[in-house]
Amino acid sequence: MTRVELLSALAGLRQARIRNRRAPHKPLLLLWLLGRFAASGRTAVTYQEAEEPVSRLINDFGPAVASRSLARQRAAMPFVHLERELWEVRDREGNDIATDAPGRGGWLRDRGAQGRLRPEVEVLLADPGTLAAAARLLMEQHFTPALEAPICNAVGLDLIALGQEVPAAMPEKPRKRRAGFVEEVLRAYAYACAFCGFDGALGRNPVGLEAAHVRWHSHNGPDDVSNGLALCSLHHTLFDLGVLGLLPDLRIQVSQLYVARSTAGRAIDALHCQRAAAPRPGRPVVAAQYLDWHGRQVFKPPGAQAA
Repeated sequence: MTRVELLSALAGLRQARIRNRRAPHKPLLLLWLLGRFAASGRTAVTYQEAEEPVSRLINDFGPAVASRSLARQRAAMPFVHLERELWEVRDREGNDIATDAPGRGGWLRDRGAQGRLRPEVEVLLADPGTLAAAARLLMEQHFTPALEAPICNAVGLDLIALGQEVPAAMPEKPRKRRAGFVEEVLRAYAYACAFCGFDGALGRNPVGLEAAHVRWHSHNGPDDVSNGLALCSLHHTLFDLGVLGLLPDLRIQVSQLYVARSTAGRAIDALHCQRAAAPRPGRPVVAAQYLDWHGRQVFKPPGAQAA
C-alpha cells in the first residue's frame, strides 16, 4: 500500500445511513486510532478497551440516540465493519471476524474481539506528515472546522506538532469554499452574533465572529447566506456540537444534555427559546431545509443519551 492508496481508502469509507442520518462512526474510530498511534506507535486494541472511549466520541460528535444501551456500545458497528483493507479483527483464538458479524458490543466482548490497523498502514502512519494528512482528510470530509480542535483534543492528536503537509495528489480534493461566503454572512447580520449580539472589533476588523454553516459544508451545505449564521466563536462551536439548535421560527434551543455551574456557563441556558437575530432587510433568513438538517443531524434533542 502506498500513501496515496491509504488516503484513497480513507476517502472512500462506506457509511451506513440509518433514516438518512449521518454516521461518523468509522471516521471517529479511525481518528481515535490515529491518536493512539501518535502516542504509542501502535493501534492494537481489544473491543473492550475501545468500547467506552469510541462510543463517547460518537455520542459527542455524531447524531444523538435515545437508547442508553445503544449509546454505550456505539463503537461496535465500526469495530466490525471498518474496511478490511485498513483494519483486521480477530477473536481471542486468533480467528478472523468477518464484516457480516453482528455489530453488537456483547457479541464482541464474549469473543474477546481485538483489532488493529494493518501493518502496512501502520508503516505509512509512522511518517508524521502522512498521519497528519490522514487526520485532516477525515476531518474535512466528515466534520466542520469548528469541531477540529474539540475532536483532536478528545483523541489526543496535535496536528500542528505532527506537521501540516498535505500530499499534492489527494485522492479526492474537498469541495472548495466560496471565497465571499464569510463576508456576505457577517454583513447580512451586521457583524454581530445572531445568538448573543456580540459585535467586538479590533479597530475596523471584527474579532471573535465567524460565519457558521447551518448544514455543514462537508455534508453538501452550500456557501450561501440562506445556509449561514453570524456567530461568535463560542456559540459557533456550541452550535456545531449540537448544544445549541434552532426551531423553524428561529427560536434558540439548548440541549438538555448541556450542564453548567458557573454564572458564565448558565448564560447559555438563558438563550433557550430566545429568538435568533434576523438578517438585515433584503437578505434571506436561514432556509427551513438547512434548519431541518441541523436539527436531525447535529442538535442533541430531549431524550438523547450521553456516554
